[in-house]
Amino acid sequence: MIKVGSHIKSTSLLDGSYFENATILIVENNVDGAVGFVVNRPFGRSLNELTEFSKSKSFPLLEGGPVDQEHIYVLHSRPDLIKGGQPVTDNKYFGGSMQEVIHAINVKDVSENEIQLFLGYCGWDADELEMEVEEGSWTVV
Repeated sequence: MIKVGSHIKSTSLLDGSYFENATILIVENNVDGAVGFVVNRPFGRSLNELTEFSKSKSFPLLEGGPVDQEHIYVLHSRPDLIKGGQPVTDNKYFGGSMQEVIHAINVKDVSENEIQLFLGYCGWDADELEMEVEEGSWTVV
């Protein structure tokens, strides 16, 4: 099983697909499947360009994956400011209070190194990611 906190990189087998040149951080992997976020693909719009966050500061958005791009997902390294996140690595957390995320961006002046906002995510059914790694579509880095 691919370990939570691992990065996977697409291989040439995925060239021409959504995942061409994608690097994904795995944030969940269990008997139900795996979840991750593309960490190297800017979305091209800022948080304040979304209607519901128009009063927020400008903050970059990343395209996290092709699934559920109507929702924002968060990775952060500030559990002191954002409660409720699940540990992914020693210093990275997945999720937490979106109200605290927005407050941290607008008031605490956190950087994009401390908080990453994703539209959408990547998802795999049980054992699907491991099969894709085995067939050579992904390399664990």
